[in-house]
Amino acid sequence: MGRYYLSKNYKDSNGAGNKAKQDIEAIMSGLGYKNAGMKQTKYKNPVAGFVITLIGVLKVLFTVSANDTVVLQYPLKKYYSFVCNLIHLKKGRVITVIHDLGTFRRKKLTAEKEMKRLSHTDVLIVHNMFMKKWLEGQNYTKPVVCLEIFDYLSHSAKAECSPKDKDRLYSVIYAGGLSFKKNKFLYHLENHIHEWDFILYGNGFEKERISKDDHFIYKGFTPSDDLIKASDGDFGLVWDGDSINHCSGNFGEYLKLNNPHKTSLYIRCHLPVIIWEEAALAKFVSENHIGICIRSLEELDTILPAISEEEFHIMRQNTIEISRRLASGYYLKKALNEALNINA
Repeated sequence: MGRYYLSKNYKDSNGAGNKAKQDIEAIMSGLGYKNAGMKQTKYKNPVAGFVITLIGVLKVLFTVSANDTVVLQYPLKKYYSFVCNLIHLKKGRVITVIHDLGTFRRKKLTAEKEMKRLSHTDVLIVHNMFMKKWLEGQNYTKPVVCLEIFDYLSHSAKAECSPKDKDRLYSVIYAGGLSFKKNKFLYHLENHIHEWDFILYGNGFEKERISKDDHFIYKGFTPSDDLIKASDGDFGLVWDGDSINHCSGNFGEYLKLNNPHKTSLYIRCHLPVIIWEEAALAKFVSENHIGICIRSLEELDTILPAISEEEFHIMRQNTIEISRRLASGYYLKKALNEALNINA
């Protein structure tokens, strides 16, 4: 009864999605899972990447035996149903870890087609209870396990945080795409920031669009390992879309179901999280007391000054404890164990 994962070519190794997939491979390797396919590669050439991934998929025929378990990461583009069928042909078992649902992320699949595709697995590991409920609402009937939050591996370690100076305003970090097209909400905040500072990490910030930038601090793009080591702030913001009053558009709607990887990055930076109260991860943030859930970004001018030093210290200590879990692969290990024990 062997245990395997299937590696592939990751042409954008700096992308959040590929970072999560590579972390999952590393965690499984540490647990003794073997690679059923080809060695992980990072070729940027799409033809080379296609060929390597295809050869890896075909190699499954010669690697997997009866009663073996193979963990796949979804989406696997055009190969997913095919490789599931190969594993079942060899009398093996498939556990699938969801990263993105095509119904929402790229809107290239109808929910009905996605349910049909996902029915090829034996057990599904999804982001959270809200994603599980959505799948069940689409008449998905296979066993489903909840991950809770994505783990986050890094060779960097966060230096011990110094206590907040009582005379200094709280600062909020936002890491991600900063262009007007990607996140218009950033450019609607200038009249609503008086009692906190906003630190921006990423590419594409259009400073000329903001006339009042007293509380904006632009740091530019910083690799995640460097951010973990040296991020300078008190909170990390999880927000998407055009509006400061709610997370709007496709990305905003998707926040109600998915676990944004940047949440895990903030936690590894020892930053308590500020998150939209309707986001799926708001429940995790609230239950673990690692931040605050808000309805609108306008509320921060009132909420942040009211947070006492003691209250903030407790949030940060709780965040550091969850960070230790993310660094060890705790949540994936727990979900895999639960999935392996279903109909075992």
